[in-house]
Amino acid sequence: MSAASVRDVALRAGVSVGTVSNVLNRPDKVTAETVARVMGAIDDLGFIRNDAARQLRAGHSKTVGLVVLDVRNPFFTDLARGAEDEAASAGLTVILGNSDENSDREAAYLDLFEEQRVHGVLISPFGDITKRLERLRDRGIQAVLVDRSSGDASFSSVSVDDLAGGRLAVEHLIAQGRSRIAFIGGPIEIRQVEDRLAGARMAVAAHPGTELETVDIEALSVLAGRAAGVEIASRAPAQRPDAIFAANDLVAMGVLQALMMQSSDIRVPRDISLIGYDDIDFASAAVVPLSSIRQPSMLIGHTAVEILIEQAADPTTPPRQVVFEPELVVRESSRGLA
Repeated sequence: MSAASVRDVALRAGVSVGTVSNVLNRPDKVTAETVARVMGAIDDLGFIRNDAARQLRAGHSKTVGLVVLDVRNPFFTDLARGAEDEAASAGLTVILGNSDENSDREAAYLDLFEEQRVHGVLISPFGDITKRLERLRDRGIQAVLVDRSSGDASFSSVSVDDLAGGRLAVEHLIAQGRSRIAFIGGPIEIRQVEDRLAGARMAVAAHPGTELETVDIEALSVLAGRAAGVEIASRAPAQRPDAIFAANDLVAMGVLQALMMQSSDIRVPRDISLIGYDDIDFASAAVVPLSSIRQPSMLIGHTAVEILIEQAADPTTPPRQVVFEPELVVRESSRGLA
């Protein structure tokens, strides 16, 4: 049996389709008697209004599209929660998409959100998607970058100063007496990875006698970190770094697992100091509690939705660039020679 339509309700109540629409959307324009008759027909037929269709006809919806790089990373889970809390307070809902660091999946989500005419889009992009976001804006859909700044400030963004974060991490390792530092991260197309590496290079350049090696990985995951850790553990002692800066905490935890499992003569932090990035909840609960660079993940999501709502209400609002400062969190994994 097919679902009842507005036309079915109108026939049952003996009124026009327009009158049914007024009862549903502008009941003050209809007499109490007519409202009662239409509502009775709705109850008899089991009619369910299609709010999604109504919102699309109006040119907007009450949903916000959020695309993150890796939903498995607790940092993005917390970011999404902050966005969801702020959206809910404004009567909006958040639809979460996971690009999985894949440009095709990212594009598919943006196409879907455009088709659904979402209220706006929050995105932690993979690579440069400026032209795609410009198209969304031309269609009346505002976008805010999260966890990454807008290079030319053409879009609003909410991020953390990853250059400062990378520098902070490596300066801490150097202060512990470490001089042979490895940065493990990738793909380099991810702006956050690029900036954290650039910050690490700045710290090394400011301290003569220190050196920085880069170990490229294909994903910011525990498995990728573990593979890099296995490779480092297999080296002769003189060829190993004495400190590792991992591009995020998942990578750092994979490295820690590998170093502990692969070699009985490597100890963290005695032989290799280790620091990650994001300060996810699991960092403090690791077998060797993990030092990290903390980002205010929930606040990033909260602030991004605030800005998105402002811009959706007034598209002439100039783009805003909100940059939070990172914070060094020192735990057992990076205590060293000093």
